[in-house]
Amino acid sequence: MAETPVYVHVAPESALPDLTHLSPYRTVLIIDSAVSDEWQIRASRWLVESGCLYMMAWGLECSSWDDTVDYANMEQFDYGDIPLDRDVFTTWHDDEPLEEALDFCKRHARHPAVELHHTVLLHIAVQSDSQRILQSFAAA
Repeated sequence: MAETPVYVHVAPESALPDLTHLSPYRTVLIIDSAVSDEWQIRASRWLVESGCLYMMAWGLECSSWDDTVDYANMEQFDYGDIPLDRDVFTTWHDDEPLEEALDFCKRHARHPAVELHHTVLLHIAVQSDSQRILQSFAAA
């Protein structure tokens, strides 16, 4: 994976930007701030609808994000069969440094049916921290 990742900062509980122009993409969801359950569900649906096909969650309550993105993907197909080219793969990376999650993204985050053209570093935090996260990605 040689492409430069796209850093996207989203403040907790805020409006979600349009990422459909990056579809299909993988994302490392870096959760540095707590959010409400309702916003997390809305954001998970947004990820699926915008073309995310591989989501790696790291940070606060990251395993719950793994679940809500899975549910959003199943909901999109009325809890029936999901076509492989629309199936969203999810992982969570608790108890490990951010660099390990970023390394996993670079080395292993491949979709079996769709080539993912973009990597989004989606940072949920009060403050943007693009320099640190992009440097961590480059070093991973």
